[in-house]
Amino acid sequence: MLEGMRKHAKYFYFLFFIVILSFVFWGVGPLDKPTSVVVAEIGNDKVTVEEFWRAYDNARNTYREIFRDQFNEEMEKQLNLKEAVLDSIIEERVLLAIASDMGMAVADAEVQEMIVNDQRFRRDGAFKKEVYFRTLELNRMSPDQYERMLRRQLALDKVKRLVWASVDVTPLDVPSTGGDDQKTAQMQRSVLAAKRDAAMKSFTDAARASLQVKVYRDRIS
Repeated sequence: MLEGMRKHAKYFYFLFFIVILSFVFWGVGPLDKPTSVVVAEIGNDKVTVEEFWRAYDNARNTYREIFRDQFNEEMEKQLNLKEAVLDSIIEERVLLAIASDMGMAVADAEVQEMIVNDQRFRRDGAFKKEVYFRTLELNRMSPDQYERMLRRQLALDKVKRLVWASVDVTPLDVPSTGGDDQKTAQMQRSVLAAKRDAAMKSFTDAARASLQVKVYRDRIS
């Protein structure tokens, strides 16, 4: 199961979400302190060791809530959690930098549209502001924090959709299923997901190279 999680795209996006939350709640650490140790450089952007440990602690706490007593040092080692968290931080910064360079700004109207269409905040078919505020309060999040999280998510989604638009599935990509339409549809979805993951990896690798990403993994060992 753990091997599958490490390789599966959903595991990557799960960590991505934790990373986003970490920086939404606490922001980006100051770099003007002489004591700030940098663990990664993404162009002019820097990730401090404090930022890494904050995201890492959030990831550990989340896994502990999910797996409870099953989550131990051995599971953490199998998940390669430190490396995975650092990679997720870097990938997020890379994609946000690309979104900014390409002018993919997120308008206030886009954030508001996402909020009012969220079923968690709707009652009787309409958005209810009091439900919105109460739900955020129960999750210990302010509207400003939540909306900043959505803004980052929307920016990342724009990059992802741009990359995905270049991917398609042709009949040659799908093995014959003997005329089983349901199985063919399942195969098409599986192939499309794999091709999208590969396209995102190629795109991100190229973006990392262009931004001259530097990583100092020994500083988190």
